Amino acid sequence: QVQLVESGGGLVQPGESLRLSCAASGVSFSTSNMAWYRQPPGKQRELVGVITSTGRTSYVAAVEGRFTISRDTAKNTVYLQMNSLKPDDTAVYYCNAATNFRMYWGQGTQVTVSS
Repeated sequence: QVQLVESGGGLVQPGESLRLSCAASGVSFSTSNMAWYRQPPGKQRELVGVITSTGRTSYVAAVEGRFTISRDTAKNTVYLQMNSLKPDDTAVYYCNAATNFRMYWGQGTQVTVSS
């Protein structure tokens, strides 16, 4: 059974950093693509970035150069390091796993960027 649990969200000021964690169980990083999505208030869920089973990362233009996805295989955890946060980054952030032709979601963690 796949379970994804996000943590690390909170309230920060513009320009500050935050690191989100996604503790995964029932998922093998070597055979799964892991991703972070976000859903801003009143908007649809959108992709933030992906780390593939081979460890390659890619990001949407809005976060390129500011956000970094990494993974720790020993801890079965995926991270989203967010730097230079902006108010537009305010959203609920979700961890996603794509494996065995299915997609799984965590419950989400709220990130609020405000002065």
